[in-house]
Parts: sequence; structure tokens; C-alpha cells
Amino acid sequence: MSQAPLLSVENLAFDRDDSCLFSGVNFSVAGGDLLQIEGANGSGKTTLLRLLTGSLQPSAGDIFYLGQSLSKCRYGYLSDMLYIGHQPAVKLNLSAEENLRWMVASSAQSNSLSVQDALTQVGLAGYTDMPCYALSAGQHRRVALARLLISEARLWYLDEPFTSIDKQGVVFLQSCLQQHVAKGGVVILSTHQDLALTGLRKYKLLSSVESLT
Repeated sequence: MSQAPLLSVENLAFDRDDSCLFSGVNFSVAGGDLLQIEGANGSGKTTLLRLLTGSLQPSAGDIFYLGQSLSKCRYGYLSDMLYIGHQPAVKLNLSAEENLRWMVASSAQSNSLSVQDALTQVGLAGYTDMPCYALSAGQHRRVALARLLISEARLWYLDEPFTSIDKQGVVFLQSCLQQHVAKGGVVILSTHQDLALTGLRKYKLLSSVESLT
């Protein structure tokens, strides 16, 4: 028997500057699902992920969490969600450890893994006390991705998570994603990276211009 959807998207549309960016977006995910959002540059992949996080409101359609509209269960939904955007969003004057502690403190759910252990696992051992302005773009990305190791959220939304990380980092991140869905979590991500992930589904997002051709 298939699981009930953890998240469902029904006829979602978004208008920008009085024109439709996309419309008619429909999909659902259940525990253990791994979904890649595909689409050309400008098709609205980042916008769709931001709609899923609730930071933008759709022009039409609705998003359902455990069968309820987000308008009726916003707190529970936000407590069960982790979003890492295209920009790593680290504070440059803080160290990697200070950044991660701040990220954890602002999250509703975290597990027992220590901040130091999480940073070590993402390859930042020896760099945890350095201010982030002294770290590379790839190391900034690793600080952000360390949140995945600490979060207890079931829904992970990741916008281009492989940006700026090396081959070893790509392998590590793919392993994190597989472990999360193996435990019943859900990953929805956008990426131009070719992924070697078991059970990966794809959803092609068409811009309003593409849908008319």
C-alpha cells in the first residue's frame, strides 16, 4: 500500500510583474521520496521552492501538508521543514561554528549531533573557529549543508545544493540525501548536477512561455 502524501501541490501558479511565470503545477511526495525539479533558467525553480517554504504566496492553487492547506497548519509545517537556498546565507563576521549554532538555534527541530561533529563530517575540521570571510565559497556551502546533519525536519528543500563543492563533497551530499529518504524523509531539490541517486523522480517545470509552445 502506498503511503499518504506528506506534501501535495495542486494547480499552483505564480505571477510576476503582471505576467504568469508558471501555472498548473501538480505533484505529491510521501516519506522516502526524492524529487528533482527540472527546468530551463528562468522557468521558476527557485520561486517554486520558495512557494513551498511559504516565503512567497501563490497566485493560484494550494499546497497541502498531511492533507491540510498550509494556511491551517503553518506552524507544524514550518517545524517539519528545512530550506537551504542557492546562497549559503552565512554571516561572514561569524565563524563556521558560530554560524551553525545560530542556524540551529533558529530551527524548531534538531537532533543530538554536536555542532563540532557536524562541521567535522562536512570537512571543516580545523576551520571551525575561523571567520567565514576567510573561508572559500565551497566552505561556505559546507557550513550551510552541515544543517542537514543536525536537522530533524522531514521535508528538505534544497536549491542548487551542489554549487561550489568538490567531487568529494558531491559524493558526501548524495549520501546524506539517500540516508534521509531511507529514514522516511523527503527531499525536493533543484540542481543542474547529474545525480546518481536511487529512486530519484523528476518534475519538469515549464515557464508560461514554454507551456504555450
